[in-house]
Amino acid sequence: MPKTHKTKTSTGIKFKPWYFLVLALISGLICVFALRANNEHMIKLRSAVYAADKSDTNVSEALQNLQAYVTRHMNTSLSTSNGIYPPIQLKYTYQRLLDQESTTAANNNATLYTDAQNYCQATVPGAFSGRTRIPCIEQYIESHTSLPAVPTSLYEFDFISPTWSPDLAGWSMAVAIILVVAFILSSITRLYLRKFD
Repeated sequence: MPKTHKTKTSTGIKFKPWYFLVLALISGLICVFALRANNEHMIKLRSAVYAADKSDTNVSEALQNLQAYVTRHMNTSLSTSNGIYPPIQLKYTYQRLLDQESTTAANNNATLYTDAQNYCQATVPGAFSGRTRIPCIEQYIESHTSLPAVPTSLYEFDFISPTWSPDLAGWSMAVAIILVVAFILSSITRLYLRKFD
């Protein structure tokens, strides 16, 4: 009686759709923690900017570090309670600039009165009494005096973070999306093939 040989069928490891889902969840968790780390690092850099502004040391360097980080990493958008004003406002820098402008204006005003007297003496040469010259001097000073203005670009800043960035947060997000798509496609394929079994 001839021996019957049982043929071994190689049962390979079948990759089930839910494996994709589990891997997507793991990648998604990595993404969440990486996004949080990005935001926390931005907050540290922003605090360094405020500290540099207060102490008036390396303000531009601190701003450059913040700008470089925010523009290269997602979830680092700067925000304020109201969206009217830019998120970074260096109040100490503004005060220093305002003081400089006020000093310059005061120095200019010192010569303004003399200029007003000379102008009014030339404009109204026959008036020796103060009655006619005083209104002329007041009008001249009023028309030539302006409040010191500080350009907002010197103390207000707003940096925009990218929608996606090639860092741990960005790549883990991309992998999670790809794995979710793979889960959906493999689930559809599996259901489709079962119809023909």
